[in-house]
Amino acid sequence: MYSQGQRKRAIETFIKFDHSYADTVAELGYPTRACLRNWWNEYKKTGEVPESKFATDPRYTAEMKQRAVEHYLEHGKSLVRTMRALGYPKSREVLGDWIDEIAPGQRKYRGPNPKTPPIPIEKKVQVVAELEARTGPAAVIAERHGVSRTAPYFWRREMMGDNNGGPEKKGEPVSKEFDDLPDDIEQLQDMLREAKMQLRKVQLELDVRQATLEIVKKDPGADPDRLANAEKAAMVTALRTKYKLCELLPVVGMAKSSYEYARNVQLKGETEEHASAREAVIAAFESSGGTYGYRRIVAEVNAGSGSESRVGEWTVRAIMAEENLVACAAKKKRRYSSYEGETSAAPPNLLLDERGKHHFRADSPNETWITDVTEFRIPAGKAYLSPIVDCFDGMPLSWSISTSPDAEMANSSLLGACEWLDEGDHPAVHSDRGGHYRWPGWIKICEENGLVRSMSRKGCSPDNARCEGFFGRLKVEFFYGRDWDGVTIEEFITMLDAYLRWYRDIRIKSDLDYKSPMQYRRDLGLVA
Repeated sequence: MYSQGQRKRAIETFIKFDHSYADTVAELGYPTRACLRNWWNEYKKTGEVPESKFATDPRYTAEMKQRAVEHYLEHGKSLVRTMRALGYPKSREVLGDWIDEIAPGQRKYRGPNPKTPPIPIEKKVQVVAELEARTGPAAVIAERHGVSRTAPYFWRREMMGDNNGGPEKKGEPVSKEFDDLPDDIEQLQDMLREAKMQLRKVQLELDVRQATLEIVKKDPGADPDRLANAEKAAMVTALRTKYKLCELLPVVGMAKSSYEYARNVQLKGETEEHASAREAVIAAFESSGGTYGYRRIVAEVNAGSGSESRVGEWTVRAIMAEENLVACAAKKKRRYSSYEGETSAAPPNLLLDERGKHHFRADSPNETWITDVTEFRIPAGKAYLSPIVDCFDGMPLSWSISTSPDAEMANSSLLGACEWLDEGDHPAVHSDRGGHYRWPGWIKICEENGLVRSMSRKGCSPDNARCEGFFGRLKVEFFYGRDWDGVTIEEFITMLDAYLRWYRDIRIKSDLDYKSPMQYRRDLGLVA
């Protein structure tokens, strides 16, 4: 079970990492994606970090849990029977968790045990081969391989599909046709050869399916007949060491002439069209500073191209894998905090409704602004960033970078953002409870420009999640994973300012139809 602190930390990390389940689990080492999704859904509904049901539920003591597990083990391992006899708990899942905690490995599963690893396909083929070759009774074969009595029959039907051309009849043993074997030794040898050929055909089909997964990288349900000729050729070539060409081509549905043509293309190298696509993908990745994943690479490469010259998603993903183009990933945590205590009265949180739900989106510019201060540590020293971000499109309107997180830094960024105001604009400026936003200078600027102050609740970083997400993405793309040795503070500030300008004017966002915030506003006629 996870404590309240662990749950809060997981949600804060999830927000900071731009709602990436994989990055959050990789960073913390817990929980599962499904568990984190449940926590996040509950947090979105209530606005509060979900509490542990088992840690806060006083109804069940340790003695009650122990008694329930002992009753389960001593009375046939039935969850329903135990719950009915004791009158608790009310959920099978809860009782199952108690059993796994107190008596690991003693839980009885109806059907396949989800914790038991799947049986390898090689073992299934071996069992079916022994069943077909009549090496012994099915019960003996099953016991020899440590499987159930019915498993050999089930696997045989799964692989071969029929019983020598005729449908299986329910209740009729698979071995019935072998009960009256002929006395002629030649007929027996012919039957054995036929069985071996049938087994080889089954193994070939299984290998083709496996190659579809491993070589061509298709989904498990993909039909080999519907693959492109280049994919079929790659698969056939990989399996030719084990099978003849005349065996492989009918299974994948490919003519020999088509195979030879596709194979010659592979040997000569990639086509001019694919080489052009590779060059465009590499250029788009490098121009983004290594920050773009395959989705934004696809949008960048295809921007302004016609339907005939578009590069597909899977082509881009394959090229990025071949060239080892991996977008930046988070590696460190945020440390800086500007909180200095309750120095003055805090305004209410205007982005939180009565149900505790956050509203970080805006329908028009200059409706809701968010701000915060974050710290960058490099060998040469520390730098601090204070941006003003518009919730309408995530555009950083203004920012200040300094070596000291003082009032002048925060005030200058707010004054810069006020230059974007039109007549009648009175945006809400939301921040945390840092001292920068409670000093007279900040309050005076808000009053003079008609800004409405809003603050997060005390010690609740999710209340400013939108700004936390902005910092998380910024640090993943610009800061983490880079060697800052030999870089002076002045050089670092110049590089950070250049990144923020690129973020505002050039970097495309999926929620803006793959346009930069500035281009998005130009297309809407909001800026010249």
